[in-house]
Amino acid sequence: MGAADEHPGEKGLSRTAASRAVGELGWRYVLGTLCASIPVGSLAEASRVAATAVAACGPDADGHLRADLRPDRVELSLQDRAVPAVTRRDTELAAEITAGLAELGAKVASPVSAAYPRPVQVLELAIDAMDIPAIRPFWRAVLGYGDEPGQDEPDAAVVDPAGQGPAVWFQQMDTPRPQRNRIHFDVTVAHDEADARLQAALAAGGTLVSDAEAPSFWVLADKEGNEACVCTWLGRDELAW
Repeated sequence: MGAADEHPGEKGLSRTAASRAVGELGWRYVLGTLCASIPVGSLAEASRVAATAVAACGPDADGHLRADLRPDRVELSLQDRAVPAVTRRDTELAAEITAGLAELGAKVASPVSAAYPRPVQVLELAIDAMDIPAIRPFWRAVLGYGDEPGQDEPDAAVVDPAGQGPAVWFQQMDTPRPQRNRIHFDVTVAHDEADARLQAALAAGGTLVSDAEAPSFWVLADKEGNEACVCTWLGRDELAW
């Protein structure tokens, strides 16, 4: 029996509710997903951490949990992929995983870079286009990507079915911009990491193009005008799903 069968009628939580539910655990809501990073000293230790997370989730692991194992860290994410969104069950699983890690002697790392190098984040690639349905099939094919679960509109984002590469989404342009870059990165970070990331980018030679939509996102540019956005969940419409 899958997660959707065991928890019928699950609905996605609002961004605020999801963030508040896991904040004290050290997990962070980042772009429709609950994320945590666990420091380890070896791949053997990483495998034990991952096994603990899987065991804590029980039969819901396959439908909710993803784990990325490295010699120095394990990146965990939770999302009900049947919805797809963060649900009440995901917040419960975050608590159960955290408790299991404590018994193992492991813990979730700090969500800010002042205390932990490169905390959790999600990367997206945005392509500005005049005719999104005309170019979307190319990017879907050349990347080997597929439709985002539950989204098959001709202008919807395309995603890596393995869950490794960044999602690619398409931003509608009103007029052509041949002399300006039309592909930019969206780096979504924890809400309490955004200022540190902004200051680091500015100190590295970047400029602030716009903060009109802050704290949802800030538009930055390098010295040649190539843009990137630092994004958070704050200040966005709350969706009931």
